Amino acid sequence: METRFTAIELAAMRDAGDIARMSRDEIEHGLQWRWRPEAIRAMIRDSESSVIVSRLQTPLPEAAAGTLMGFAAMRFGFETAHLNLLAVDPRCRRQGLGRELLDWLVLTAHTAGLDRIDLEVRARNQGAQRFYRAAGFAPGKTIPGYYQGQETAVRMHKWLDSVARR
Repeated sequence: METRFTAIELAAMRDAGDIARMSRDEIEHGLQWRWRPEAIRAMIRDSESSVIVSRLQTPLPEAAAGTLMGFAAMRFGFETAHLNLLAVDPRCRRQGLGRELLDWLVLTAHTAGLDRIDLEVRARNQGAQRFYRAAGFAPGKTIPGYYQGQETAVRMHKWLDSVARR
């Protein structure tokens, strides 16, 4: 059976508009739009970040082949990485694409010798929290008003070494 999605690749500048729109619609809904095309382009240019994408390989009735179906963006530090964004088009959820994107970034961080990946997720987004827990992320503290003073976040982390930590 042919895969529905293209291989994961680094985002190109031409992807910035599609990534920004998907971020607005799937991640930032109900908030001011922060991850606009210029912010995405800056992240693509940033040598300390990776922005990755996957496209539709087999067309859907409502989407052509080549349509951006998922993306993720992570910033790398000296010891830790921070997952800034991850989204999958609703038409393609629960097909493993989100996990493939996350696994690509986890492997990259592990290969770079980093200790941990951190992220924040909306406290009311139980589906995303389940997704990250299934990928080995543990919940940490909650941060009231983290999202533009409007919503609480749950900080989550994943240790990348082979020794279990608390």
